[in-house]
Amino acid sequence: MNFILTLLLNAGVLLGMTYILPTVTIKNFTTAVLVALVIGILNATLGWFLRFPLNIVTFGLLSFVIHLVVTAVMIKIADILFSDFQIKGFIPAIVIAVVMSIAGSVLNFVF
Repeated sequence: MNFILTLLLNAGVLLGMTYILPTVTIKNFTTAVLVALVIGILNATLGWFLRFPLNIVTFGLLSFVIHLVVTAVMIKIADILFSDFQIKGFIPAIVIAVVMSIAGSVLNFVF
């Protein structure tokens, strides 16, 4: 159940960011759900392989920053995979990663 709530929350964050950031476009909510699913899968697989060695090198001191940057990279990969989802630049991807992280933390605190 938590996975579905997180998925829908991340899709809502993606749609909300299209109204706030002019460099982010997404076609509809279905595309947002699919993009959020792909970002989650990429974060769980490829993202782990990127985060793990970086956390070892930095002794975990920069784990939050590493998590945000790796999530932004996964968002940019999702941008490449979907034609209905576009982000121009890396800074908007980092902003989306920060908002997704904050929203996920609030969701975990509430539930």
